Amino acid sequence: MQTNFEVAGHALLGRDLEIRTVRITVEEGKIREIAEIATAPPVWICPALSNAHTHIGDTVGMEAPWSGPLEGLVTSPGGLKHRILRTTPRPVLLAAMRASIGVMARAGTTGFADFREGGEEGVRDLREAARGLPCRPVIFGREGGEFIADGIGISSIRDCPDTEKAVAAARGNGKLVAFHAGERDPLDIDGALGYDPDLLVHCTHAGDGQLREIADRGIPVAVCPRSNWILGVSSSRAHPPLARMFDLGCKVLLGTDNAMFVQPDLWGEMAFASTVYRINPKVILSSAIGGSACFLSPACIEEGSPARFLVIDPAGSNLSFSRDPVASLVKRAGPSDIREKYLF
Repeated sequence: MQTNFEVAGHALLGRDLEIRTVRITVEEGKIREIAEIATAPPVWICPALSNAHTHIGDTVGMEAPWSGPLEGLVTSPGGLKHRILRTTPRPVLLAAMRASIGVMARAGTTGFADFREGGEEGVRDLREAARGLPCRPVIFGREGGEFIADGIGISSIRDCPDTEKAVAAARGNGKLVAFHAGERDPLDIDGALGYDPDLLVHCTHAGDGQLREIADRGIPVAVCPRSNWILGVSSSRAHPPLARMFDLGCKVLLGTDNAMFVQPDLWGEMAFASTVYRINPKVILSSAIGGSACFLSPACIEEGSPARFLVIDPAGSNLSFSRDPVASLVKRAGPSDIREKYLF
């Protein structure tokens, strides 16, 4: 990929995603200058996306027949996904993870935060699967994998027999701490908050008091609406309470969750969230971009930042008739609309 270039168009600048007609000059993979210009080609320049929660290893269980409650599907050690992971040959697992990371990269996703089973071997496998691809993993390990990963990913405080010891060990090694919380009910959220996590995942059934505390403490929440609906822990826009999260000032990030059930496609996730939860499109787009600022360097289009942005060609489809590019990016766009990807 060329590291020195210029691109002109209608760009979504900064954290406010303000549309400006500009020429962007990139040197050595970093944005050196953004200059406003009078006219530009009819393309949209959008920050790259960042997937705030995945289980990429579960690609090997894609569309496996399943039924019953959530615990029987994903709880260790006897859940369906864990049985599939244990019986999958390593070369197949590596190929499956690399394929899903490739799907994300082709869709303009610059990075993803993954909960990875399998201890140290599982973490090494994910790193190997991602090698050479422009979509970078931030790995939350388990079963000992957290000591060589970026952090520890705890399924739920009620599923971890010695949470205090596990979190203390991770903190002692300078690692991040993330919890699944509030997916089935609100009962494990307060316990997770007691460990001052760097990330909460789901909070599908969080109450106002819990959300206020999360917002006040600035703890990011990765929400995965499609997964919640598919797995039966939500059937209305009250769960996850996205509107309340945003109203109360929570830092909300968008994730796709388990690749066994949901394609790791943030364009689809944005369209679903927009349709079901009726949230302002700019807010949704910010949530699909914001994970990079928490785990990698920010993907915002601003001088001094790495060049991590997408050039969208609306003329290649009916998007050229849009009166609101941000709304169309959220509701209608997809990988086929991307003309160029810069994921430094």
